[in-house]
Amino acid sequence: MTTISEFIVRKDNLAEGRVETREAPALKGGEVLAKIDRFALTANNVTYGVVGERIGYWKFFPVAKEGEGIIPVWGFADIVESNNPDIPVGERLYGYFPMASHLVMKPEKVDEKRLFDGAAHRKGLPPVYNSYARVKAEPGYNRDMDDDRMVLFPLYATSFCLYDFMKDRGWFGAEQIILPSASSKTAIGTAYAIAADASAPRLVGLTSARNKPAVEKLKLYADIFTYEEIDKIDAAKPALIIDMSGNGEVLGRLHKHLGDNMKFTSNVGVTHYEAGGMGPDFIRERSEMFFAPGHIQRRAEEWGPGAFEKQAFGFWKEAALKSRDWLIIRRENGPQAVANAWSQLCAGKTPADAAWVVSF
Repeated sequence: MTTISEFIVRKDNLAEGRVETREAPALKGGEVLAKIDRFALTANNVTYGVVGERIGYWKFFPVAKEGEGIIPVWGFADIVESNNPDIPVGERLYGYFPMASHLVMKPEKVDEKRLFDGAAHRKGLPPVYNSYARVKAEPGYNRDMDDDRMVLFPLYATSFCLYDFMKDRGWFGAEQIILPSASSKTAIGTAYAIAADASAPRLVGLTSARNKPAVEKLKLYADIFTYEEIDKIDAAKPALIIDMSGNGEVLGRLHKHLGDNMKFTSNVGVTHYEAGGMGPDFIRERSEMFFAPGHIQRRAEEWGPGAFEKQAFGFWKEAALKSRDWLIIRRENGPQAVANAWSQLCAGKTPADAAWVVSF
């Protein structure tokens, strides 16, 4: 009998987690058992927990005990048991998995390139999270890029969505794009996309004094300021802010400094502005939370299924190769390694240029 290991956290205290084991259930008709090979852990996964109730991330991999949950992760898995005629043992999948060793899935809408997990509790959740790539069918699939894909594709897909959304809106009339938390991976991906577009406004990075040298090495931003230098940003130029920080104090100062020339702020990642955490100088009427799956669904309706994902995938692959110049991937195995990596992330001890790839 297969034993499943799961890392379970408290919803009200994400840093408090433990590994639990249970026997894998017997497969029902149409089900498969996926052994999760390995998965990435970045600050993005902490965000899933922080906004889990509001956006529904806890619903993907529910647990029995009230107040507890499993954090979703991006990773690779291999099918080790199958009761589904369309999915053979040995199939390799990329997609959205629990922090666990295995997952029982019920493949639906199977075609040669992908499948969807049709488990009853996942009905109604965003399709982008229920879709799994059958990677052996991908032209040019390179297993050597699995770690890059787990770490960067979820982030750079959001980056590409942000770029596409802002360009579609005419950059909101801005002459400069300001990226707070410029050292974050999603910000760097966004900067890669914007910097490659000659028609885009100039890029301004905003970061900590500690991270400024690393951001300067990227050579993506026309100007780079620390959070203490907000008053040096040209307030005479209309500005678009793409914020990854969720720092109400920083955004409040930035909005106050720019005034009427703050044309729009897109809040990405962990944000508290809806609860009033942004402070009195935060301009709510020109700010909006960005939800990448919603943008992908809209593009699917406008362009047809798979068209937008194809563009995003091409962007990710090119940007991931560039990112090898600065990205440090820490690879660890075993339940204790999973717990340690999660503890480091929750405590903010994982540097911006690093990420974890772990497995049970």
